[in-house]
Amino acid sequence: MSALTASPDQTQAILGQVAQELGVSESEAMAEGLRTLLEKNLHVVQARIFEIRGRYGVASVEDLEDRYRQGTLDEASSWRDLQALDHLEYRTERLQQLISALP
Repeated sequence: MSALTASPDQTQAILGQVAQELGVSESEAMAEGLRTLLEKNLHVVQARIFEIRGRYGVASVEDLEDRYRQGTLDEASSWRDLQALDHLEYRTERLQQLISALP
């Protein structure tokens, strides 16, 4: 049974089994699972940010935009990375907010 195809009742039963096996409450098991999922996603996003920043030698979207204004970077060849970096930086903030909101 896949987690993607499990019914809510099946998911609840699995959560109960996991919590019992680990000796934690269901809410603790759920929070830890969510934290792990969010942190995994954050790691993937941060790796992609590191890759893009390294490619252009910048620390942020603002630095990349500054390079455009200074004429030291060809916008035509890098605009997709600029958009991706902007989105990934937003995604990082959002994931960090979600992690901070967990108990």
